[in-house]
Amino acid sequence: MSTVALMWEARAVEGRGAELLEWARAQAQVLAGEPLRHEVFRAPQDRVLVITWWAAELGDGLPELPEPAADLITRPVHRWRFESVDGG
Repeated sequence: MSTVALMWEARAVEGRGAELLEWARAQAQVLAGEPLRHEVFRAPQDRVLVITWWAAELGDGLPELPEPAADLITRPVHRWRFESVDGG
């Protein structure tokens, strides 16, 4: 079994970064299924990043954070999937 990292990144409407951050934190707590771990980050320009790690294969169906309300974000959410590889 591999480890898969799901990355979710959104940019809030100017001045609403704290609201988007709290929304993302709440969503990460209620994902269907239990990730190995999750972390929530913030960045300049009111951006929020959530990374969840799963014991899964890259193509497995895994729970993803949804899109926030359209009036909270400046663009569609960006999503990426990464599979762990052996160091070397």
